[in-house]
Amino acid sequence: MSEHAGVESGHGNKRVALLIAVLALFLALAETAGKNAQTEALAANVEASNLWAFFQAKTIRQTGVRLASELAALQKPAPESEQAVKANAQLDDWKKTIERWESEPSTQEGRRELSARAKAAEHKRDTAQARYHHYEIASAAFQIAIVIASATVITGIGALLWLSGALGAAGLAFAAIGLFAPHAVHF
Repeated sequence: MSEHAGVESGHGNKRVALLIAVLALFLALAETAGKNAQTEALAANVEASNLWAFFQAKTIRQTGVRLASELAALQKPAPESEQAVKANAQLDDWKKTIERWESEPSTQEGRRELSARAKAAEHKRDTAQARYHHYEIASAAFQIAIVIASATVITGIGALLWLSGALGAAGLAFAAIGLFAPHAVHF
């Protein structure tokens, strides 16, 4: 009988070892995906910050030109003079510059376009951060599942194997949420 128990135990240990190997594989994938999401979040955050800084610089320059334009309009020379013609030309040039800085679709560097690009980078960052958090939870579930499965070999308690499997399934669920619907569950 003890010989039969040893064979059964050996067969059971092989299943546990296989479960541990599969959990370790999923752990490695979740860790890699988490690191990738973390790097993507950092890069998108830097991109958003740079775009908002560019937006702010355009706004400051636009405000300066607008102020100069308004001051020049208040100090306009007599309407018929040569100086008035030059002043009007300068005012027209400044107005075109102000309008170009507000929206410049050809270069995507007008304030409107910069704002839209910065918001898109922020959304990309937020999505990557959400993915990262889900992958981290998945990694923790896989790690705990591996420890519990290992304890099954030592103790022989079958319930631990089921608990390990449930934690592995939870890890898979969080990894899937991170991959396919990172904004579905918030932490």
